[in-house]
Amino acid sequence: MNIVKDDNNYGKFLREIKERIYRSQYDALKAVNKELISLYWDIGRDVVEKQKLFGWGKSVVEKLAKDLQKEFPKIHGFSSKNIWRMKQFYQVYCDNPKLSPVVREIGWTHNIIIIMGCKNDLEREFYIKMTKRYGWSKNVLIHQIENKSYEKFLLNQTNFDKTVPEKYRHQAKFAVKDEYTFDFLELSEEHSEKQLEVELINNIRKFLIEMGGYFAFVGNQYRIEVEDNEYFIDLLLYHRVLRCLVAVELKIGDFKPEYAGKMQFYLSALDDKSKLKDENPSIGIILCKSKKRTIVEYALRNVNKPIGIAIYKITDKLPKKLQKYLPSPKEISEILKNM
Repeated sequence: MNIVKDDNNYGKFLREIKERIYRSQYDALKAVNKELISLYWDIGRDVVEKQKLFGWGKSVVEKLAKDLQKEFPKIHGFSSKNIWRMKQFYQVYCDNPKLSPVVREIGWTHNIIIIMGCKNDLEREFYIKMTKRYGWSKNVLIHQIENKSYEKFLLNQTNFDKTVPEKYRHQAKFAVKDEYTFDFLELSEEHSEKQLEVELINNIRKFLIEMGGYFAFVGNQYRIEVEDNEYFIDLLLYHRVLRCLVAVELKIGDFKPEYAGKMQFYLSALDDKSKLKDENPSIGIILCKSKKRTIVEYALRNVNKPIGIAIYKITDKLPKKLQKYLPSPKEISEILKNM
């Protein structure tokens, strides 16, 4: 058979080979990274143990770095600063059998950022798992830590426990934060909903990063027609893992209970008119300038559509008054088990 006349089959064959090569390259990179992290772990452990055994001081790290760089001049990573990091890396995780295997699944730079930026093992576990799941780059990880995504995920207010099927529930919870920081927007404190919408669209890539991962942009002022009446959803997103539409409504003031009723209407209409047969029920996020947590709890109590209520800010500071709403360490540990 003339292969030129069989373009469709050959094209399919070529794509399969390419995909196999890409998978092989990716698997090789993962294996190399895992081996590198294991090497750094061993060096960090050996430094700690030899300092204890022989009473060596800090100078051993400087000497070790100098000798390794002399022996391996073409290999980066053996500076004294990096060896100190190897030691710290080992000390942080050596007594944590839960996290010590997981740290090998993300890059060295990511590990250092997490060690330097996080206060405890629960927070580190969150960022390790989120980096692995969403493939966060170094800059995205730094952004998420600086914007306190850990606390904002734990504080989120949704009704997902009763409105989202169990197999999607935990993923849905981690798709909605309690607070979003839009410090990339050029907006004054006094702005309109339309100005907020336009600025988010103009900065769509940064907006989707702040949303947390796996979101794709569908459109703004998304039109739905019901009984010859037109309704427009401010922003419509799609969550690739949850495989559902996500309606986002923007409010520049305090949360009001009636917003939940309007969102429930939008979600019902989306499910009937826009959702594909193999997609899951739509989710709603109401983004407000501020909210009172008890009012949100009452507003969502009897709502049967999955809705999350969040606030947005132009700065990245988490108010101290919210600290009292954070779950206990035991509750946080249970939450992280399901990530």
